[in-house]
Amino acid sequence: MPLVDTNVLVYRFDPRFPRKQRIAREVLRSGLEDGTAVLSHQTSLEFVAASTRARGEGTPLLTAAEAHREVEELLRQFPVLYPTEAVLRLAIRGAAAYQLSWFDAHLWAYAEHHGIEELVTEDFEHGRWYGAVRAVDPFLE
Repeated sequence: MPLVDTNVLVYRFDPRFPRKQRIAREVLRSGLEDGTAVLSHQTSLEFVAASTRARGEGTPLLTAAEAHREVEELLRQFPVLYPTEAVLRLAIRGAAAYQLSWFDAHLWAYAEHHGIEELVTEDFEHGRWYGAVRAVDPFLE
């Protein structure tokens, strides 16, 4: 059961990267069909922020209304993990142990705490184990 990072969610809507867009759609479709993909509360927050931020050409990938509707749909389709004190404490230790940014450490902590062995992301070192969690970058060529 993989935990899916925000970058996968954002690439689905980013036409600047057609290959990554296709892969992101495949990752989510596969996880939805076989019931294995999981999202975190954090990724829904980050998705709205990232997809509604103005890009180089000055326009966001999605309007705020579109991003909010998409998050509602994601909440309906996928199991979502929510923060707890235990996850927060684990993130603090993970940030120190693995030299991760706060947001990456928090995402890792969701997976570690819930026994999810795979984190699907391009933000971690592909194939590396962080505790009991292995990072998998689906966008590698």
